[in-house]
Amino acid sequence: MKETVSTDAAPAAVGAYSQATTNGDVLFTAGQLPLTTDGDLLNDESVATQTEQCLENVEAILESEGLGLEDILKTTIYLADIEDFDEMNETYGSFFDEEPPARSAVEVGNVPKGAALEIEVIADAA
Repeated sequence: MKETVSTDAAPAAVGAYSQATTNGDVLFTAGQLPLTTDGDLLNDESVATQTEQCLENVEAILESEGLGLEDILKTTIYLADIEDFDEMNETYGSFFDEEPPARSAVEVGNVPKGAALEIEVIADAA
């Protein structure tokens, strides 16, 4: 049975979606923008800073369900510009020292709210 996930430790959903959903076995997050919990968009910050904020938001959602970054099975990263891949990858790698999850990274042309990237994950919730 589907359950929605919501935590004040991550930015509130700004549309008709949930921060995450789970069936108890797998957790799917919505794409996380570089938004602070206060709703400040960090789109004028470096790609590294935006990546860090996106992953901190993912981490907060996971923690609200008793999960951690080690439970992530797959990430998808949507980049406004693929030329930002190396800067994103350096910061991303600092979050996953050992046994990183599977990952896709694609250029999408535009990311909501003018951000450089958006990150979504699928995690093992069992």
